[in-house]
Amino acid sequence: MAKRDYYEVLGVNRDVSEGDLKKAYRRIAMKLHPDRNPDDAKAEEQFKEANEAYEVLSDAEKRQIYDQFGHDGLDPNSGAGRGAGGGFGDIFGDVFGDIFGGGRGGGRGGPARGSDLRYNLSLPLEQAVNGDSVEIRIPVLAGCDDCDGSGAKPGTSASTCQDCNGAGQVRVSQGFFSLQQTCPRCHGRGEVITDPCNNCAGAGRVEKRKTLSVKVPAGVDVGDRIRLTGEGEAGPNGGPAGNLYVQIDVQPHPIFQRDGRHLHCEVPISFADAALGGELDVPTLDGRVKLKVPNETQTGKVFRLRGKGVTQVRGGGVGDLLCKVVVETPVKLTEEQRELLRKLKQSLDSNSKHSPRGKSWFDGVKSFFDDLKS
Repeated sequence: MAKRDYYEVLGVNRDVSEGDLKKAYRRIAMKLHPDRNPDDAKAEEQFKEANEAYEVLSDAEKRQIYDQFGHDGLDPNSGAGRGAGGGFGDIFGDVFGDIFGGGRGGGRGGPARGSDLRYNLSLPLEQAVNGDSVEIRIPVLAGCDDCDGSGAKPGTSASTCQDCNGAGQVRVSQGFFSLQQTCPRCHGRGEVITDPCNNCAGAGRVEKRKTLSVKVPAGVDVGDRIRLTGEGEAGPNGGPAGNLYVQIDVQPHPIFQRDGRHLHCEVPISFADAALGGELDVPTLDGRVKLKVPNETQTGKVFRLRGKGVTQVRGGGVGDLLCKVVVETPVKLTEEQRELLRKLKQSLDSNSKHSPRGKSWFDGVKSFFDDLKS
């Protein structure tokens, strides 16, 4: 099945800013997160699709290539663009490299760099807000220890390629033209391994599982990436290693919802506390604090606890905790409690000043129907 347009996946326009792109991704990621949609294969697939789209569009270089060439531009097997480790020079190198010696593998420019890797790190909200050091294990192609990445059996070395005499290129005649192309025997290295290493079979790389310590800075959020330079795959033939990009995902929290540097939560209070006022214990990421609720507080009222939010990783000050009051209707009442409420209701109904919003609403309804009759 053909891939959907990345902008369509995230529900944004093609000229979306970096900030709005991140907000759109965070909103979708929170909605489709596997922790919120257990056993929902469709939601999991959409979550992965959103991750892939954000990974490309949040990278300026990849986004530029995607805007010009679409999905083909990011396919290393396609001639339309480049793979994860290339640049715009590769677009032309594929076409003209064999003629002028400037393409990938053309000439003796040194071993190629290894591929970049991505690791998705899921963190609890507290860990993301406070920062931490996290150990991760990743499968990776690492340099062979037996041959130090050369691919040659210990005690031996690669020999000069006899086909190209170490140049990495050979000249072939095609009709009236004499063309220079990458040597098919040594693939541009200029050397061949006659006695390969037993451990890596001459590849110079072996599969390993590597344990790394990732320092997560305080305030990271969904979609943030941490780069570990040189911790990607080792390059072939002893080439330099790529980078490892650790992409942050924050798990849904049972109490708090994050919006940038601010936190939101709902605080249920009893009918009596809302009417009479009182003092409530409210949880924060730093511990409990007292929240004074004035008398006659209505449901939906928001109280701001300053400095109880998040310090963002890129600065900007500490956010606030916004507590939305929800008046809870009592349940499982005894007959005595029901009778007390009936008496209270009769007392309240006798004077409309106790429910000013209710009176204005009913007056509006009455006026509406009167207008319909006239």
